[in-house]
Amino acid sequence: MKDIKKAAVKTVLKAEEKFDTLTFKLKRRLNLLKPLQIVTYRSYGTPNRLYVKGRVLVDKGITVSEEQDTLWENLLNMYRRFESDEIPNARVQLQFQGETYEVTTDVEGYFVLNIEPKKPLVLDDIWHSIDIKLIDAPVKFDEDIVEPAYVLVPPPDAEYGIISDIDDTIVRTGATSLLQTGRNVLLNNAHSRIPFHGVSSFYRSLQLGRNGKHNNPFFYVSSSPWNTYDLLYHFLELNEIPQGPLLLRDFGIDDKKFLASDHMGHKYKEIENLLITYPKLNFILIGDSGQQDAAIYSEVVKNYPGRIMAVYIRDVNIEKHSRKVVQISDELKVGGEVEMVLVKQTLEAAKHAADNGFIFTEELPVIKTTTEQDEEGDA
Repeated sequence: MKDIKKAAVKTVLKAEEKFDTLTFKLKRRLNLLKPLQIVTYRSYGTPNRLYVKGRVLVDKGITVSEEQDTLWENLLNMYRRFESDEIPNARVQLQFQGETYEVTTDVEGYFVLNIEPKKPLVLDDIWHSIDIKLIDAPVKFDEDIVEPAYVLVPPPDAEYGIISDIDDTIVRTGATSLLQTGRNVLLNNAHSRIPFHGVSSFYRSLQLGRNGKHNNPFFYVSSSPWNTYDLLYHFLELNEIPQGPLLLRDFGIDDKKFLASDHMGHKYKEIENLLITYPKLNFILIGDSGQQDAAIYSEVVKNYPGRIMAVYIRDVNIEKHSRKVVQISDELKVGGEVEMVLVKQTLEAAKHAADNGFIFTEELPVIKTTTEQDEEGDA
């Protein structure tokens, strides 16, 4: 059975690759693959290694959302995001500390660069900017195409890191309902998406920590596709939620995830990479009860003892899911490893964080006030 599945996967992958190649050639012949753009994704690194990721695509003219945008404009932008034209075999280049690095995009237009600086970075800022330049492509381009990539490197005096889910943890998407999720994703933009009350102030208090330096790094791990990156980034920016790398998921056909759900594998792998990259940094994990966050985070706690300070799970009010979280929480308590706290309101998590010395107690009135203001805004 396993061999049959593997053979089926290979057949589908070959068919998809052939179709993509033929489509690309046809669009190139019809001169439909212009203009080009480099899309970079905020990533992370250390003083001795930087990880840069991006994509070369046809610029479909996706507009930055405005409050007055219509449902039609939102739907059109979302269509452009998913009806992407990838540029394979394009070469991009970056220069850093006098060294030149080049990489070629894969069949879906992605590129990944792991670079080792000649000398360790000076950590005078948490973010480091590197220009990425397109130097060659199978499609003719006349103008210079350059895009900055931003890499987060936590400072040595960061107290802890925060790894957070996005859907139904920060923003209301109704991820437990296919219909509701589809409506929210397709018809809303960064302005019309609604964050949970108090999230912005709570996350800023975690970034502030107890040293008052605002340098505790955030990392966002989500099963949302890379196609929605600009929308999610703009949402965080508009709502003054701390910026951090968005570690999303590729929904293309892949031999490692075809015919199987990769939600748990994707999240666990990304979290594990962070724990390995920063062996001296402990983390707070934040998710929701809608999918498998509690189970994923429980595995992280068990496999990396002493590295997780607390786990906060937002209750999405589905009884069977809530019971499962309580069960996992009780199992962790028996092991005496870490507290997994199921909360209905952001302020509950903030109070636990204050009681355990993760944030200043003085932040609680601020979080309470902003929560009330958010509630008034919804009225």
